[in-house]
Amino acid sequence: MARLKVTQTRSAIGGKQNQRDTLRTLGLKRIGDVVVKEDRPEIRGMVQTVTHLVAVEEVE
Repeated sequence: MARLKVTQTRSAIGGKQNQRDTLRTLGLKRIGDVVVKEDRPEIRGMVQTVTHLVAVEEVE
């Protein structure tokens, strides 16, 4: 199954509470943090919520 590499590129300061919560749920705490998650609809939805704060790429 494909995996997504999610990197936080911008700060959540000044963002909405649900966006900050989504970053924390993804496991991102600070700029430059990287997590690799399974490519599932739930993860895609979370990434869609914070698309302006993260960079996403598919990895094998």
